[in-house]
Formats: sequence, structure tokens, C-alpha cells
Amino acid sequence: MITSLRRIRAIAGTTLIELARLRVFYVLVLFALVLIVSSTFLARISFQQELQVTKDISLGAINFFLSLLAIVATAQLLPRDIEDRVVYSVLAKPVPRFEYILGKFLGVVGLLAISLAAMSVLCLVVLHLREQSALHEVNRQIEQLAPDQLSSTVRVIHTAGVNRDLIAALVLVLAKSAILAATTLCISAFATSNIFTITAMAMVYLIGHLESIAREYWLQEHVAGWPKRTFLALVAFIFPDLQAFNLSDQVIGGVPIPAHLIEQLLGLAAFYIVSYILLATAIFYQREL
Repeated sequence: MITSLRRIRAIAGTTLIELARLRVFYVLVLFALVLIVSSTFLARISFQQELQVTKDISLGAINFFLSLLAIVATAQLLPRDIEDRVVYSVLAKPVPRFEYILGKFLGVVGLLAISLAAMSVLCLVVLHLREQSALHEVNRQIEQLAPDQLSSTVRVIHTAGVNRDLIAALVLVLAKSAILAATTLCISAFATSNIFTITAMAMVYLIGHLESIAREYWLQEHVAGWPKRTFLALVAFIFPDLQAFNLSDQVIGGVPIPAHLIEQLLGLAAFYIVSYILLATAIFYQREL
């Protein structure tokens, strides 16, 4: 077991270094530009709305860029290793294919975690500066505000600023990106090019975000019998409901996120990740190299 963990750690570390050399971290620069530009255009908005809009843009940018990074970075792992014949030298050693797949996945997750940490720090710093600026503005206008209005304004500022729900939403963004990475690895296990993998993942990404809307439509607008319910259950089992991991509306609106909901979503993410990793391993075992 110790030897196996060392091999997996070595593959994960090598994968992380390879992805860093491909300059995928440039996506962080794009994210920083989005934050800076958006913050510039928010100068004329009231400080309550400014905090909410800043948080909305920040969470949306983190969600999009991290999902894009998970798909693009994972899609080129196996095809590039096969093309460069790296996989042959690795599997020629006593390295099972399961350890190879798991190591690749953990390397991508490491990249996603580092990227999320960098983007989250930038996001939290911007929100903290906005929050302090809003509180300073309230202190400047304290004589013009009634006591109840003052307490309400301060409560709105703290709700719209940095809090526990924002951290939970960022953790769920990482869980969603890990699901996308595992799904991409599963598709690339039988795909012959990263273009096909990225195209297929674009469809999976679209289905995952529209799945909840389609499910509610079929269950509410139509009398769904057992064939339709079985079909919807099958689709929900194969394609993860990615929209369920997007809690930005609750965070922006100041609605508390229950702890049991976070636990359920993390458990659901673990289920999909394990399922896709096992499926990717089974497909990769059947592939002739």
C-alpha cells in the first residue's frame, strides 16, 4: 500500500509539473483582468449593490475559469502521453493502470486547488477592501442615518461581504471542477484526440447545467409515467447535476446555506468522482496501447 501511494504521488506530482509547464496558469491572469475591469465599472453603484455585484462577478468568473481549466487541462493528458509514448515507459514498470489514472486525476485536482486558492485570495481581498470602503462610507454618513437604518445597512454590508457561505460556495466550485475533471478523464480514456474530448465535455457541461430545468419541466408540466421517470433517473445518474453546485444566488442574496446541503453536495461529488474514475480505469484497461 505504501509503495502504491508513492507511485500515485509521483505520477500526480509529475502531472502537476507538466500542466504548469503548459502555462495553464495564464487563466488566472484573465480572471484578475475580469475582476479589475469589473471593479472599475462599479464605481457609480451604491456600496450595498457594489458588494453584491462584485461577489456575483467574482463567483461567476471563478466558476467559469475553473471549469474551463478542469476540462482543457485534463483533456490533453492521456492523448499527449500516448502521442509522446510516455505512457509506455510508465506502464512498462510495475505501475497498474488504476494508479496511472488516479495519479493523473490527483495531479489535475492539485492544479485546480492551487488555481482556486489564488483566485479566492484575490476575490476575498477585493471583497474585503470593498467592505471596508462601504463601512467607511457608512461612518461618514452616520449622522444622516436613523438607528434602525444604520443597523440594517451594516447588516447588509456584512452579509454581502466575506462570510462562511462564500467559503462554502468556493469549496463547492472546486468539487464541481473535480467532477468535470473525472468526467473528462473518463472520456479521454477512449478518445483519440483532445478536440473530441473537449467537444464531448462541452455537451456534458451544457446538459449538466440544463438537467434540473428539464427535469422540473417534465415532472411538473407533464404527467410523467414510469418510463419518463426511469429515463430522467438514468440521465441524472449518468450526467451530474452541475447546477446544484452553483450556490452563488444564495450567497449573493444573503440566504444562509444549510450545513446538511453542503454535506449532501460533497457526498454527491464524491460519488460521481469515484464512479467516473472507476469507469475510466475499466475503459483504459480494455484499451490497446
